[in-house]
Amino acid sequence: MNRKISPLFSLLLLSLIYLSIGPLMAIPRTAATSFSIGVLPITGDGALPLAIFTILYFAFAWWLAITPTKLLARLGKVLTPMFAVLIVVLMITGLFAYTSTSLPAPLGKYSASAFGTGFIEGYNTMDTLASFAFCILALNEMRRIHFRSEREHYTSVWMAGLAVAVLMGSLYLGLALLGNHFPIPPEVFGDSHINLGAYVLSQSSLQLFGPAGMYFLAVMVTLTCFTTTVGLIAAVSTFFYEEFPVMSYQRYATLVSLVSLLLANLGLNQIIKVSLPILLFIYPIAITIVLMTILNKFAALSRFGMRLTVAVAALISALDILHQFAGIDWAGAIIKSLPLHESSLAWLLPVLAALILSLFLPGKIRGETELELH
Repeated sequence: MNRKISPLFSLLLLSLIYLSIGPLMAIPRTAATSFSIGVLPITGDGALPLAIFTILYFAFAWWLAITPTKLLARLGKVLTPMFAVLIVVLMITGLFAYTSTSLPAPLGKYSASAFGTGFIEGYNTMDTLASFAFCILALNEMRRIHFRSEREHYTSVWMAGLAVAVLMGSLYLGLALLGNHFPIPPEVFGDSHINLGAYVLSQSSLQLFGPAGMYFLAVMVTLTCFTTTVGLIAAVSTFFYEEFPVMSYQRYATLVSLVSLLLANLGLNQIIKVSLPILLFIYPIAITIVLMTILNKFAALSRFGMRLTVAVAALISALDILHQFAGIDWAGAIIKSLPLHESSLAWLLPVLAALILSLFLPGKIRGETELELH
């Protein structure tokens, strides 16, 4: 991004991404998810149980983040596979137990645009944003492995990427099928205070495996989210300490933990609601950069054209936010005039057009691979 667009753009975008996968969204959401699945079915909803849980949660997370030990790695290596196996067992058992769809027809915003709503809901996984930060860590770790050849290095990266894509994709599809078949009472579906994903996971565990299954899921979700929280506090604090060394790493970790604690007490649904405008702005830009990077690997692109492409994605994203959240009519008129706006993809065709234009504009550069740069 430094070479193709500008160092300032790179710093601003990465700062937004780290804030998104850090204290503004992802970290508070890990705590809120743990509470919704693990504690809420036991204590019931309420500000006091949430506050007590999040204070204890972030106190331990902060302590581990400022005093890193092997505990985090050991927890991650044990708990994440256990959680994945539990989810697979839950999905397979649930698909045999619940054989009919839970709703006869889509409701609410899904009835107007099922694909568009699902696509935007997918932003909440933050997978693409996290990949910007985590792929660097993964490649650095792989570089420590002394491969016998460049071909072996490339093959290993591709195999790891494909394995993650297939396995994570299977988990997502399995959870989607479980949610589609699990019987959700109409009063629950219509209650905006209930997170349906957390409800399906906890209640299906209770119905299929009894209280022991629900408690086991609660512990696994909480501990798995906890390891993610500690890792994110450390990653975000390291990034900002390296880019803006105005205070120590420990102070950044403390600040990130405190902000995350405050936002976590908004509750899971409110966090998702507040984060949506930021995600709607960042995600088209991030996806555009991914597409541009892949294309530039195989074909030389104009530097001006790549800057134009990113500017188009940012402009359309900003207009979409002005339309949806500020109610500005002229912005809505522009968005509605673009193809695929009904599927929340108004930015896609203009971005593809700008990418094609980049193939012909002057000042073309070829994308260097990560191996070539090192």
